[in-house]
Amino acid sequence: MGNIIAAIAVLGILGAVFGLILSVASKIFEVKKDPREEEILSHLAGANCGGCGYPGCAGLAAAILAGKAPVNACAPAGPENAAAIAKIMGLEAPTGEREVAFVRCNGGTNAQKRYEYVGVQDCVAATKVAAGPLECAFGCLGFGSCVKACQFGAMSIGPSSAAVVDPDKCTGCMACAQACPRGLIVSVPASKQVRVACANQDKGKAAMSVCANSCIGCGLCEKECKFDAIHVEGGVAVIDYAKCKGCKLCTKVCPRDAITPIATAEEKEKYKALKKAQAEKAAAKAADSSAEE
Repeated sequence: MGNIIAAIAVLGILGAVFGLILSVASKIFEVKKDPREEEILSHLAGANCGGCGYPGCAGLAAAILAGKAPVNACAPAGPENAAAIAKIMGLEAPTGEREVAFVRCNGGTNAQKRYEYVGVQDCVAATKVAAGPLECAFGCLGFGSCVKACQFGAMSIGPSSAAVVDPDKCTGCMACAQACPRGLIVSVPASKQVRVACANQDKGKAAMSVCANSCIGCGLCEKECKFDAIHVEGGVAVIDYAKCKGCKLCTKVCPRDAITPIATAEEKEKYKALKKAQAEKAAAKAADSSAEE
């Protein structure tokens, strides 16, 4: 009986000693945590979507505190929370228009297929099989990697089998862009409705042969724009949103319906008639001027 009591006493003393050692060690080696980190974390979306490029919201909070990420890096949190984080950091609140994701492809079923893919329904997996089933090397594969990456229900596969974004649900986190193996998803100003829905850099016949809706780099949109807001770069039209006024003239002259919102046949005919009338009027005016001289 005495041995048992002695053993218990020894264990108790050892426990107390080790507890004291651990307590002292925890104080010596304690990592001081900046209380602002928890405050910043409370203003993030909490979705851990990874769209910011950091490993979850906690990782972003630490990066903002360290000055490695901007206060508005969490797009889903919105401008109000970005302003609150800026206040915590002693910075000015960021300004700027809300941006949303946009898929630069309206091909889908209009794109030619090289083969019928049967396998894991994932875009990355599909690209591993002979670079994907589409003839267009720039087209949306439509297997929904971006849809799975979106934590806000803003991505879906549209009727044409190409991915589409619901701008009302999109938070601009761009997790979808990171999931797209073809780099087709970009960030655009939410208020700007005119967008080039194609990323095909092939020219003319090469682009036409792989998709019925591909941009062919013809430059008609560039010539028609009165604000120098659209240019053919690398074989495909690109919009400068700092200059774009949303007049939609480029949509009416695009022969491939590669610029959204796609103009109807009636709208295109009316615009052609207007251009023809303007040209005839200019010619008549020139003829009158010549006659007077």
